[in-house]
Amino acid sequence: MSDITTVTVLGTGVLGSQIAYQTAFHGFTVTAYDINDDVLAAAKERFAGLAAVYEKEVPAAAGGAAQEALKNLRYSSDLAQAVKDADLVIEAVPENLDLKRDLYTKLGELAPAKTIFATNSSTLLPSDLAGYTGRQDKFLALHFANHVWVNNTAEVMGTTKTDPEVYRTVVDFANAIGMVPIEIKKEKAGYVLNSLLVPLLDAAAELLVDGIADPETIDKTWRIGTGAPKGPFEIFDIVGLTTAYNISSVSGPKQQEFAAYLKENYIDKGKLGVATGEGFYRY
Repeated sequence: MSDITTVTVLGTGVLGSQIAYQTAFHGFTVTAYDINDDVLAAAKERFAGLAAVYEKEVPAAAGGAAQEALKNLRYSSDLAQAVKDADLVIEAVPENLDLKRDLYTKLGELAPAKTIFATNSSTLLPSDLAGYTGRQDKFLALHFANHVWVNNTAEVMGTTKTDPEVYRTVVDFANAIGMVPIEIKKEKAGYVLNSLLVPLLDAAAELLVDGIADPETIDKTWRIGTGAPKGPFEIFDIVGLTTAYNISSVSGPKQQEFAAYLKENYIDKGKLGVATGEGFYRY
């Protein structure tokens, strides 16, 4: 199997833009795809912001390297054009099963036979989507943690039908873009990271909606008690409250109550977390 040199990232939200920029920063040609040119215009601003962050926080990005990485990025709102030369497509669209299945159905018809598909879904199993790809042997999950330049894990999880050579190729790719590959032996909802993180976030949400404590108190308690750098509501802001809402709204009763709370108090007011400058906290 040929080495990966050309990558397309589908979705330019908080994490999709980070994946695309991190890949471009490590010398790959990257096409950032999203649904229309207005969204892509916002993505360009997000990439410029990431370049500034890298200049401050990534030693290798000094001396103009962060700005140089922007030259490796291409933009497209045409799916066929975006994937026509891709060795690897990383899907980072919203956590909606029907949306992802529809996308993979189209993608399977448009992408070259060589193209590997990887989902960054944080909640869905790759087997939930594999049957819609038209290439189950070249499909797997590649899950990134937010703030990829700091929390640099990339969880690789295949299905029983994923070609082992494809799996190894994606592990090698994760290494090549400066991530630490976490090789998962079999499918598990939430991978390793979210299997540990989600119970924490759910517990925090329940404490909030039940009126036990406010976000600041909950976060302070977690930081002091564990030595963790951030509390759960700070993490919610980093992940993005839209993502938190989408996941919570299709979960259990208490999570759905939290989703309604998020919508009324934050999302409907444009407070979506770090990306918009305000969520549970102001930035």
